[in-house]
Amino acid sequence: MEDGRRRVVVENVRPEVDAGRFPAKGSLGEPVVVEADIFGDGHDQLTAVLLWRPVGHREEASWREVPMAYLVNDRWQGSFEPRRTGTYEFAVQAWVDHFKSWEHDLERRDRADAAAELEEGAKLVDEAGRRAPAADAARLGRFGDALRGANGLRTARSPALLKLMEKHGDRSQAACSPRTPRVLVERERARFSAWYEVFPRSTSPDPGRAGTFQDLETRLPYVAGMGFHILYLPPIHPIGRAFRKGRNNTVSGTRNDVGSPWAIGSEEGGHKSINPDLGTLDDFRRLVKATKRHGMEIALDIAFQCSPDHPYVREHPEWFRQRPDGSIRYAENPPKKYQDIYPFNFETSDWRALWDELLSVFLYWCEQGVLTFRVDNPHTKPFRFWEWALARVREQHPDVIFLSEAFTRPKVMYQLAKLGFSQSYTYFAWRQEPWEIQQYATELTTPPVVDFFRPSYWPNTPDILTEQLQLGGRAMSALRFVLAATLGASYGIFGPSFEQVEVRPLIPGKEEYMDSEKYQVRNWDFEQPSGLQDLITRVNAIRRDQAALRHDRTLRFLRTDNERLLAYTKTAPDGSAPVCVIVNLDHQQRQSGWVELPALAESEYEVVDLLNGPVYRWRGAGAWNYVMLDPALTPAHVFRVGAPLRPPE
Repeated sequence: MEDGRRRVVVENVRPEVDAGRFPAKGSLGEPVVVEADIFGDGHDQLTAVLLWRPVGHREEASWREVPMAYLVNDRWQGSFEPRRTGTYEFAVQAWVDHFKSWEHDLERRDRADAAAELEEGAKLVDEAGRRAPAADAARLGRFGDALRGANGLRTARSPALLKLMEKHGDRSQAACSPRTPRVLVERERARFSAWYEVFPRSTSPDPGRAGTFQDLETRLPYVAGMGFHILYLPPIHPIGRAFRKGRNNTVSGTRNDVGSPWAIGSEEGGHKSINPDLGTLDDFRRLVKATKRHGMEIALDIAFQCSPDHPYVREHPEWFRQRPDGSIRYAENPPKKYQDIYPFNFETSDWRALWDELLSVFLYWCEQGVLTFRVDNPHTKPFRFWEWALARVREQHPDVIFLSEAFTRPKVMYQLAKLGFSQSYTYFAWRQEPWEIQQYATELTTPPVVDFFRPSYWPNTPDILTEQLQLGGRAMSALRFVLAATLGASYGIFGPSFEQVEVRPLIPGKEEYMDSEKYQVRNWDFEQPSGLQDLITRVNAIRRDQAALRHDRTLRFLRTDNERLLAYTKTAPDGSAPVCVIVNLDHQQRQSGWVELPALAESEYEVVDLLNGPVYRWRGAGAWNYVMLDPALTPAHVFRVGAPLRPPE
C-alpha cells in the first residue's frame, strides 16, 4: 500500500504524447517546457522540481534538477534546454514544503509568540542540515543559530536560507509523475527551415539540353542568395522505360521522353544508383559538399516504389502484389493510374528482408553525406515499418531529418509524426479563407498537436497547383508565400515554378501543371522581372534575423475589423522582440482596417515594417491601430514590435 502520508498529487503532465507511448518533439535552441497540475490537501505550501536526463548515456545517467514555478490554478511549469540531439526523459516531483509553509505563515502569526515560532523554524533547518552534505550542513547550522538569535525574523526572510531549504527539503513523502515521458530532440533544421525544390534536369542554361548535377552546382549561389536552407531534389535514380509516361502525363511516351523520376529503377540500377543522365556518384558527392559550402544541405526524395524495370522486380518478385494472371499490379489512386510504378507488398512473407533492404537505402545515402529526406507517400506503408526504420537510422545518424509527404486523413498524418517524422506536409495549400487559416494554424500550434507534429507549409508542389494560384497571378502567389513563410517556422516552395509565377494548369480547375517538370525538361529564365525572387529573399532574411519567426508554439491570431486582413503575432522563447504579421488576403483590391494588438505597454511604442521599410508609432494598452495594404505594392506588413516609447518629459 502506498504511504498514506503522501499528500501531493501530480497529474496532467505535458508534453506527453499518448500517455508516453511516443516521444514529444524538441529541438536544439529551444527549451523543453514542462507543465503539470500539482496540488495537495489543505493550505500547506508545495515545492516542485523537474527532473531530466538524456537516455542511453551512462556518463549522464543521473537526474538533473531544475525548480518549477507556480503559474495559476495549480498549474506549474519548469524547463530545461538540451545541448545535444537525442532522446531525453523527464519527471515531475513535488512535496509538501514544511519550511516554506512555516515561512509563509510566520508574518501572519502573533509577534508575541515569535520566539516559539522561530524555534519551530530552526528545528526544520536543523533537520535539513542532517540531510545535507557537510558544506551546506554547516551553512544551515549557522542559519539555525541565527533564527534563534536577536535577528531571527530577518533571517527567516533570507533568500539564501529559502534556497538552501528548497535544495534539502524533506522529500520522503514526495509524489512523482506516474510516467517518465520522453522528448526526441533534433537539430534546429527540424524546427526551422526553408526548402527549395528543384529538378536537376531543369537547371541547364542551354535550351534543349537537360541539366546535370554540375549545372545545378552553378545555380547554388542563386538559391543560397535567396536564403534557403535545404535544396530538395526529386528522386535522382535511373528511370524505367516500361510504360514510361510522356509529356503532361500522357500514358504512352516516346523514345525521347525523359519520364517521371518517381518511376524508379532500370537496367542501370535502383534506389542506390544515380540516373546517368544527371552525372556520376562522384558528381553527386561533389554537389553535396558544394551545397554545404553555400550554407545549405541536400534533401533527397525517398520513394519506396519501383518501375517495372527495377532490379528488385526481377530479383524479388515476392515483394510485389501479383494479379491472377501472374502480372504485377501497378499503383492506382482512382481515378489516377500509375502504370509506370509498382508498389511494394508489405504483407509479403519475406517482409523482414524487404524491411532490411529499404532501411539500407536510407543508410546508403547517409553515407554519401545526405542527412535530410523527403519521404514520398509514407501513409501507404505500414506504421510499424516507419517506427522501426526511422529509429534504426537515427541510431547511426542521430541528426537525420525526415519530412513526411502524406496528404491524407489528419489522424494518419499525426500518427506518422508520432512515429518519428521530423516535419510534415499540411493542408495549408487548401486553407484559403481567413477563418479556416486561423482555425487550422491554431490546431497545429496548440496542445496536443504541437507536442508531436511540426508543420511544413508549401503553397505549391509539383502535384499541387491550386485554383487560387492559377487565377490569382503574382499578387496571389506573393501573399500565399508570405503566409507560408511566417505562419510556419518551416516552409517550402516548388522552386522555379513558384518564383516565376508559373500558374498554367493542364486543365482549368485541375491542380496539375501544364508542361509539368515531372514529365519533361524545362529551361528557366531566372531574370524575369515578374518573378518573386526579391520578395522571397527579403522574407527569408527577416526569418533569419527575427527569432520569433523561428518557432511555431507562440503563434497567436489578432482581432481585426476587416475579415480580409489576417493578423497574427509570434514571440521567441528568449523574450526578444515580437513580430506582428498582417496579410491582405484580397489579391485584387486594397484593404484597410484596424488591428487590435495585445497590451504590451501603456504608452506608445514603435513598430518597424521589416518588409517594406516604414516605422510607425502604435498605441499601447491593447489599442486598435490602423493599417492599409495595397496588393499592387505589397502583400503584407511584417512588423517588429519595439520597446515602449517614453512619453515626453
